[in-house]
Amino acid sequence: MAWRIRAFDPRDTEAVVALWEEAGLTRPWNDPRRDIQRKLQVQPELFLVALDDTDGTDPRIVGTVMAGYDGHRGWLYYLATALSHRKRGVARAIVAEAERLLLAMGCPKIQLMVREGNEPVLAFYDSLGYERFSVSNTGKRLIVDA
Repeated sequence: MAWRIRAFDPRDTEAVVALWEEAGLTRPWNDPRRDIQRKLQVQPELFLVALDDTDGTDPRIVGTVMAGYDGHRGWLYYLATALSHRKRGVARAIVAEAERLLLAMGCPKIQLMVREGNEPVLAFYDSLGYERFSVSNTGKRLIVDA
């Protein structure tokens, strides 16, 4: 393993946005830079990046997860792994670190949302012990990014 996990630093912004775009996580109605700025205002220590230190020079961001805890449950968002680093345990390790941090805060359970039809991602979470359950998600946008 030649990678490590640490908290996001604002200097990581462009590399993180590029990774999210590579992973297909960005959407026209969510400005990823605004999402980052918002996260930095609330529990920034729960925004994690995985860095590849292979060559010992300029580490490259190869994974992310944005977590949060509202006092009732934890949430995971923006889990991404660089295409070049998939199937190497990066996502598994960064989720484990987010779980560790949430548990240290007293978080009793974690939930996340996966876009319908994304079976590979659902299978990944199945392998980590996450349970699938049927719910209907509703939402209301209070601030329009686009």
